[in-house]
Amino acid sequence: MKKISWEFRFGILLIILSIVLYSFHFVVYGGIDDTIFWLLRSLAFVPISVLFVTLIVNKLLIRRGKKERIEKLNMLIGIFFSDVGTALLEFFSDWDPALEKIKEDLIMETDWTHEEFEKVNISLKKHKFEIEFKKVDLQNLRSFLIKKHDFLVRLLENPSLLEHESFTKVLLAVFHLTEELEGRKRIKQISEKDNMHITGDIKRIYKLLINEWVDYMFYLSKNYPYLFSIAMRTNPFDENASIELD
Repeated sequence: MKKISWEFRFGILLIILSIVLYSFHFVVYGGIDDTIFWLLRSLAFVPISVLFVTLIVNKLLIRRGKKERIEKLNMLIGIFFSDVGTALLEFFSDWDPALEKIKEDLIMETDWTHEEFEKVNISLKKHKFEIEFKKVDLQNLRSFLIKKHDFLVRLLENPSLLEHESFTKVLLAVFHLTEELEGRKRIKQISEKDNMHITGDIKRIYKLLINEWVDYMFYLSKNYPYLFSIAMRTNPFDENASIELD
């Protein structure tokens, strides 16, 4: 036998309650005409009530739900940068021969405006994101990513990420590089063709990751100044950054 939903039972309860109340009105005040008058008067207000619930209350609930989802999503992004993302940016920026051209732009201040963050995004669009492969420490990078493999899988399994396409691309790119490096047992003796392939994977992540990092820094600066403070004191692009306060 099919189980009756709570919504159906609740609807029946409301109908019964309505009948009881109108019956009580009829008994107290008497006269079917008066009861019908109040019934019609109540029904006339129903369209306005529906309008209020569907267009105003429902919109407010949707907005609140969206805000909560954004908060949860940014929590995931923050965990990713704390555990993986910032370390990867330290790796990649050290291997970027043109880092000096953008490094100053990536040292941000708490009072930065939206326009100043936009200038950083414009600057990044002009950057080539090259990787000097001779400097790349594949062994260290491989070990780091393999340790984070399970963490990355758990993040990818989170349904909240479906609403953030750009961050999902970052995770997929990092996961792909992890598989590429994990599958190569003799990482110190890879071919030149393999070098080029892995360099391309690193460059893809570097570009996606740095743009995601800037967006996340903007979010922190406007919503959580204390988290932004520690993010700048561990800034992967600032060689003088220190978590300790002077």
